[in-house]
Amino acid sequence: MLVNGRNCGRRGALSNTAAQQYFVGQDILSVRQFDRERLEYLFALAEEMRTIVKREGSSSILRGRVLACLFYEPSTRTSSSFVAAMSRLGGSVIPINEVRYSSVTKGESLPDTVRTLECYSDVIVLRHPEVGSAQIAAQAARKPVINAGDGIGEHPTQALLDIFTIEEELGGIDGMTIGMAGDLKFGRTVHSLARLLSLFDVKLRFVAPQSLRIPPELIEEVASKGIPYLEAESLQDVISELDVLYVTRVQKERLDLSLYEQVKDFYSVTPESMQQAKRRMVVMHPLPRVGEIQQSVDSDPRAAYFRQMENGMYVRMALLAAVLGKG
Repeated sequence: MLVNGRNCGRRGALSNTAAQQYFVGQDILSVRQFDRERLEYLFALAEEMRTIVKREGSSSILRGRVLACLFYEPSTRTSSSFVAAMSRLGGSVIPINEVRYSSVTKGESLPDTVRTLECYSDVIVLRHPEVGSAQIAAQAARKPVINAGDGIGEHPTQALLDIFTIEEELGGIDGMTIGMAGDLKFGRTVHSLARLLSLFDVKLRFVAPQSLRIPPELIEEVASKGIPYLEAESLQDVISELDVLYVTRVQKERLDLSLYEQVKDFYSVTPESMQQAKRRMVVMHPLPRVGEIQQSVDSDPRAAYFRQMENGMYVRMALLAAVLGKG
């Protein structure tokens, strides 16, 4: 069924029965699961969710449903946006953000933890430090599992909200030149985003110090889709051609201290560097930021990262509704 029985009319995406049926009961583990048709359906639903929040504040379509948020790594935005998304849809949440206080500290395995939580919930959102952990959880569970980040692997829901934000800010994605700057080696957000962008007619620019270059296998994957790309170490070499600048922080928790000290201040987006950018472009960041975007940039209308965060709630509302058969 459609949310509140309405069709939002985004290019007819909500009438796409095949895409709608795909999501019901589906694990969401990787952006490789998506094609443009499924994105269109999900984003149409996200627009409907935004309308509901702006007009009504909440909906009751997931009343009686329970979400288990299982986070083995710290999280502010992803965890709270999933909690907010479920709450806005009338559902309930089991929040487990401090795994060190759970039975995991007693040696419980991930499959056993997931099997336990699904006894109490209808869908599980998992963040875990190991690549492939979401797949392991999904194999153990009978209920849908949503990957909220598996180590340096993927972060599919972040990439979904990023694509949605680019479309909302610029009116489309085809024909855009998109730059990603920062920690491209360990940054799971850019790994997922690059893969999802390969569904579109785009040019990619990867900007990172040599030690944090994007993994070669991801470059090969993007190139195999015919996507033009360029690698650079200087943001100033590419900023003037960008329609989107996607900045990530250098992740101290994934680097040894000596390397972190070498690269932590490698980039800083400033009002001065923004003078070289197009008048109509957007700056995005999955947050948290450290020093890679100065706070003085926040007042620039091209700074979209807090709008990006708000969009995350609407996309996750849409995803929860779709997976639970209420899209």
